[in-house]
Amino acid sequence: MNLETLSLTDQRDLVKSRELNASDLASACYRQIEKLNPTLNAFITVINPDQNVLPPSGSMPLFGIPIAVKDLYYTKGIRTTGGSKFFADHIPTEDAFVVQKIKKAGGQIIGKTNTHEIALGVTNNNPHFGACKNPWDITRTPGGSSGGSAVAVATGMAMAALGTDTGGSIRIPAALCGVVGLKPTYGRVSLRGIMPLSWNLDHAGPITRKVEDAALLLQVMGGYDEKDPVSVKTLPGDYSSHLRDSMKERKAALAIGDFIEETTDAEILNAIREAARILEEQGVTITELNVDFLKEAAQANAVMIQADGAAFHRERLKEHPDWFGADVRQRLETGAAFTSSEYVLARRTQAEARRRCEILFDEYDILLLPTTPIPAPFLEGENAIERALQLTRFTAPFNLTGLPALSVPCGFTKEGLPIGLQIVSRPWNESGVLRAGYAFQQATQWHTLKPALAL
Repeated sequence: MNLETLSLTDQRDLVKSRELNASDLASACYRQIEKLNPTLNAFITVINPDQNVLPPSGSMPLFGIPIAVKDLYYTKGIRTTGGSKFFADHIPTEDAFVVQKIKKAGGQIIGKTNTHEIALGVTNNNPHFGACKNPWDITRTPGGSSGGSAVAVATGMAMAALGTDTGGSIRIPAALCGVVGLKPTYGRVSLRGIMPLSWNLDHAGPITRKVEDAALLLQVMGGYDEKDPVSVKTLPGDYSSHLRDSMKERKAALAIGDFIEETTDAEILNAIREAARILEEQGVTITELNVDFLKEAAQANAVMIQADGAAFHRERLKEHPDWFGADVRQRLETGAAFTSSEYVLARRTQAEARRRCEILFDEYDILLLPTTPIPAPFLEGENAIERALQLTRFTAPFNLTGLPALSVPCGFTKEGLPIGLQIVSRPWNESGVLRAGYAFQQATQWHTLKPALAL
């Protein structure tokens, strides 16, 4: 039985019916970790199997599922480094709110995954804990900053994983590693107990192999947390029940214009157009739409990330600037140097972009565009700051606006590198992006392919 081809729900039900032991799922992941982690470096810390104690009830939604957690999420008694020298020996005294929810739902936390230092970057070339490598080509970046989580899922080192996303850090590695990544609406998932990069732009979400698994994880992760000042009290979402609903009469905008086309590889543009055609066959009405206004949103997001990161790390930057990697230190120093006027203008762009998107989604149900304009770049010899601006080009606007956005696999380049389709919708419409992603997934086979290393 190939466990990784099964949905998380199928895996859980097999454990519940005792056709599988929960230890079988964990053992499969630990075997892959032992085999692949020395090469791919997806984990900073692997949790001893003896530390995972399953709850007695098998009726829980994640009962027995092995889940990896980005090393920004606090884990009680287990170090949380943030990929940083400053926190190399930091051992939290309690779990992050989301980790508590995962455990209460029966999930097994099997390890803490590698991240770009303090999550401020997208190459995952970490100077303190080593570079994480793309399983499709180990000379290339897996993307970041949740690169370790995406690699773990792509290779079966975990059945699912948690990431964070401030400018694209869930969706980018999902796209570059050929898996599914969901950034929920800002305020949908509590950030309490997750090491911040930007209090204004951070999001927490799942990375999985299948869209239905992302829906299940969000069902567990989402919900109001009165102790998190940015958590929003909304009606509980039901993300799985309507996945199979028809896409007929749905309206999709296909993003075009200079912002999309001037920097995007032709192979990626072709893959996105083919994805739109496949959704059209499902009954979706496709209309091309110029989205050049998103360029300013991406730029404003970059300003806010760096300024917010500099604010959070101000004492560390002052006392030990040499403890930061070169690219991260440069971005923090840039953020610290922004004037209040520059920050206010970025916030004004944020308000304008939100309104433009509100108007867009009054007419359309979803927006389709690439997750990244290029496939995975080489890990070495690349300028990390330039790559951050390039790889976050199409993801950052939706951190600024706080909209739900999903990346699903939609093809490969001639060199065999994965391509991601990004699906975006109005606030709180995670069900809409998941339904569209599921419809596309069911009509294609991209999500079933795995890197040779993982076989």
